[in-house]
Amino acid sequence: NSSRQTRIHYREAFLSTTMKISSSITTLCLAAVATAFTPSFNGRADSMLKVTTQAGNLPVDKSMQGIDSNPTFDPTEGDGAALSRNNKGEVWNKQRARPRRNRKSPAIRGMVRECIVTPNNFIYPLFIHDEDFNTPIPSMPGCERHSLDSMLKEVGESMELGVGTFVIFPKVPDELKTNLGVEAYNPEGIVPRAIRMIKEKHPDAVVVTDVALDPYSDQGHDGVVEDGKILNDVTINQLCKQVICQAEAGADIVAPSDMMDGRVKAIRDALDSEGFTDVSILSYTAKYASAFYGPFRDALDSHPGFGDKKTYQQDPANGREALIEAALDAEEGADMLMVKPGMPYLDVIRRLKDASPLPIAAYHVSGEYAMIKAATEKGWLDEKDAVMEALTCFKRAGADIILTYYAKQAAQWIKEDGLY
Repeated sequence: NSSRQTRIHYREAFLSTTMKISSSITTLCLAAVATAFTPSFNGRADSMLKVTTQAGNLPVDKSMQGIDSNPTFDPTEGDGAALSRNNKGEVWNKQRARPRRNRKSPAIRGMVRECIVTPNNFIYPLFIHDEDFNTPIPSMPGCERHSLDSMLKEVGESMELGVGTFVIFPKVPDELKTNLGVEAYNPEGIVPRAIRMIKEKHPDAVVVTDVALDPYSDQGHDGVVEDGKILNDVTINQLCKQVICQAEAGADIVAPSDMMDGRVKAIRDALDSEGFTDVSILSYTAKYASAFYGPFRDALDSHPGFGDKKTYQQDPANGREALIEAALDAEEGADMLMVKPGMPYLDVIRRLKDASPLPIAAYHVSGEYAMIKAATEKGWLDEKDAVMEALTCFKRAGADIILTYYAKQAAQWIKEDGLY
């Protein structure tokens, strides 16, 4: 035991000495590095000290004379002087137009602000399922699949903050999914019931419905599938039944997201023929085959069963093509045009805004939401600042309407800041 204790003593002493030596070496190295990388001011270190002592609220001598002990260059002197001096002897850049004058105070910045986001601009997407509990969506922190009771509560709380429009997306049980998507027009399905509940509890709420077969399809596609191909006209047949079912339940706006050719005309004719002339169409006009939809598909369990959606959604490389879709949708009876996703397609939003008199919507999609959430959790971004900047960018690009999972939270921030 004595021998063992002696060994332990020497080992601890050795470790302690080693740590002290390492600490001393580290200190010396840091000092050397600091010295090596200290900028050389050619004898002007004292002048730099003079400048730094004037930081903060202390007055600055705007003549900028005598601030350097050994000046080598004066921007106000010489034939090609960069600056002049005004009548007070202060350095002067002879520029009449100074855009900073319109940024000099919060009041002036607010007065000249070109784009202002308010809760009226928002459409709040809500995921729903036929359960009596809520299920968090791991890839979309802060979002969840709501029970219908929870959906009503979320709608009510959001309306108190000024958000008045909601779009509902259903998670449909697998046993109800078929290739023809017949559950999409079941009058007792989850979407018609949700619409009726919202309109009964909150009659002033505007309810938007998604028009597509993917939540109801056992193939995970937006349309009917045959031999690996999405059938255009057969799909539209089913969509017409879907919108009538939704309109009968009380939907204010139907939003076809399927990207089938000619579906807006068929849907408009179907609604009008059944007397629903007041039901609006918010068309997913420029919906791109984007990599930013993954978390949304997690939420609805609606990933494509095979392949991808590139035969009907737009190629991300194409901008002018969106103008073709916009012209067709407007001619066929769309009331509003949407671009999806939002942030990567601000140029497309602007193109549609310039080309069409119809209101333009931007969808701040699940992938965009998830990226901000992930960066926020890492401490890399300030969530509020990043979100409000993103939403303002949509307005600046030309969007009148913004679909965002941040609708409720953004409305709360806007209220806290006294902007609404």
